[in-house]
Amino acid sequence: MIQNNTSPTLDGLFGRILARQPDQLALIDPPDKPRITGQQPRRLTFAETDRAVSALAAHFIEAGLPANSVIAVQLPNTIELVLTVLAAYRAGLIVALLPQLWRQADLTVAINRTGARAVVAMGRIDGVDHADLAMNAAAEAFSIRHVCGFGSDLPEGMVSLDIALRSANIDTSRLVVQDSRRAALVTFEASGSGFRAVPRTHLNLIAAGLAMFLESGLPQGAAILSASAPSSFAGLTSSFVMWLLSGGTLVMHHPFDDSILLRQIEAEHCDTLVAPAQLALRMAEADMLSSNKSLRHVVGLWRTPEQVASSALWPDPQIEMTDVYLFGEAGLFAARRMDDGSPAPVMPGPYRTPPGVPASSTAGEVILTSKGTLGLRGPMVPAAAYAVSDRSTDGLAAQPQPDYVDTGYAARADRATGAISITAPPAGIMAVGGYRFPAQDLQEWARRLGQNTLLTALPDRLSGQRLAGRASDNARAREALTELGLNPLMVEAFRDRSSTD
Repeated sequence: MIQNNTSPTLDGLFGRILARQPDQLALIDPPDKPRITGQQPRRLTFAETDRAVSALAAHFIEAGLPANSVIAVQLPNTIELVLTVLAAYRAGLIVALLPQLWRQADLTVAINRTGARAVVAMGRIDGVDHADLAMNAAAEAFSIRHVCGFGSDLPEGMVSLDIALRSANIDTSRLVVQDSRRAALVTFEASGSGFRAVPRTHLNLIAAGLAMFLESGLPQGAAILSASAPSSFAGLTSSFVMWLLSGGTLVMHHPFDDSILLRQIEAEHCDTLVAPAQLALRMAEADMLSSNKSLRHVVGLWRTPEQVASSALWPDPQIEMTDVYLFGEAGLFAARRMDDGSPAPVMPGPYRTPPGVPASSTAGEVILTSKGTLGLRGPMVPAAAYAVSDRSTDGLAAQPQPDYVDTGYAARADRATGAISITAPPAGIMAVGGYRFPAQDLQEWARRLGQNTLLTALPDRLSGQRLAGRASDNARAREALTELGLNPLMVEAFRDRSSTD
């Protein structure tokens, strides 16, 4: 690994930890990995992780992937994800994260949108043949030159990365120069017109990780259990980046099994849990977390930030709860709960790391726009990716682009306190848990299924929204949506409810 500037890359952060504590435990797989992927769970030290990363990086370079090309990654929350991301950075590549729920239709759009040169997939995840999905999507993308994956029984034409990991000859002489100012990650934002590719640099990602790490007060050497899907900007920074900042151990949990998660916290002596906030609150209210004596911090991710203010009080004074407000792929901010367990007020203006220290660095800025929406500005926010193209031909000078991103979330300021209240999500966007997509997609797919077919989104307290469908023949509608390569949320909207409702 070589860097050409003083600012660290993510692989550079890993290298610093490796130099200090090569024999420290770094990564721990979910214990139910045999059910998830058919593979045995692993535990790797930083030295073992480094060797695996170098082997994968050498493989990517030998495969002819040029520096700064995009590699599309669709993997579960297992060790293979971390190894692949670090190896891509060591080889000078840009990682495009593909949500696990995406099927062939979405995968093909994302690969073509980014011009990805390679795809990395898992053979099977929870019984779904993701290797076959990746191969079919790659066949529809002219840019793809290399398709590889982990797991057994990979389809013909897909290169096994498990074999690459076992390679005895690792040539590190061709590793590229890393630059923290270059693009490192591409994620995908739902907009009214489809999906927008949002690139970020190493510095953007580190800034987001620091905002959460410092606000939540995590210790150095933290044992972090991540129960968040690593397929978005927030999912990666709240687990992978915070792990690199703490220099501790990353314990990975495939969302979501309460009993397995609790056993992991106890067995691995985890002091930090990163999970969807609604689930963490539910577990705390049921007194499921207090019995774990090692747990001291919960970082709760809110993909429905308009629900934070009305959420229940955090009930456990022995565990600190930090709310992380997520605004799609645009950005985030974190706020530690008050002493009484209530959410901290969100004030307009800069917020700092550490909080309340005037001389500390600005983590970001919360803005109330003239449209009555919430805007974000700061070192993690990719304002250029959200810039509106000016196509006017009237000869007038183009208006300068704002240096902030309008999240589209409706917001207002309290007249008495000045605190900002987030009141509603963006129009035209559906959000089912961590999966966001344009509302027009529902109408389009319902039309394709014929007359007397309804596909809609209903409010849901836990996941924001849930999908419901009705057709003259629900079984036939499910088959049609599966054949079209759509995600399982749309397919299962037409499940038979006669036995469950």
